[in-house]
Amino acid sequence: MRFFVAAAALFTGFSVVAAENITVLVGQNGGLTFTPESVNAKAGDTIAFRFMSKNHTVTQSSFAKPCERLTTPNTGIDSGFQAVPANATAFPEWSFTVDDDKTPFWFFCAQAPHCSKGMVFSVNPTADKTHAAFKATAMGGTVAPNGSSTSGSPTATSAGGAPSPTGNGARIVGGNSAALLATLGLVAGLVL
Repeated sequence: MRFFVAAAALFTGFSVVAAENITVLVGQNGGLTFTPESVNAKAGDTIAFRFMSKNHTVTQSSFAKPCERLTTPNTGIDSGFQAVPANATAFPEWSFTVDDDKTPFWFFCAQAPHCSKGMVFSVNPTADKTHAAFKATAMGGTVAPNGSSTSGSPTATSAGGAPSPTGNGARIVGGNSAALLATLGLVAGLVL
């Protein structure tokens, strides 16, 4: 019996330690920014977006159409607008878990004209489809077949929700870890 308890604790520890929680600040210092602008994430990693100012979204798009919400083959994930009052001391957070780390994910802020001013974010960009090329396209540039760009002039569940499949390589996760802890507790209880 003690072996199973130790094995469950060890297994639980490895599964929690293996996945990372990556925090991205949205609108830091009142800017039209995601900080950092791009991340590399493994399957199982959670990307948490903390909205720091104004009224922004994290809306999934495609590499070719950075400022349009992804609708095919599946509807892209979307945080919805997250308004932050001036002088706020609490900040809304929205997150998703990466299920597929072989495919890049592309995001933008749907508040007009934030995307065309370069407010875009990428997960796992590639050598052929770079974050710089994605951002240039959002700002009115063009992208060559190899992913290089030319510049041009600028022309779900929220906090507390349980993971839900989206069909596009990501799971939406609430702003706290209650669902994860409940699941781990259930697994540990079943093993015991």
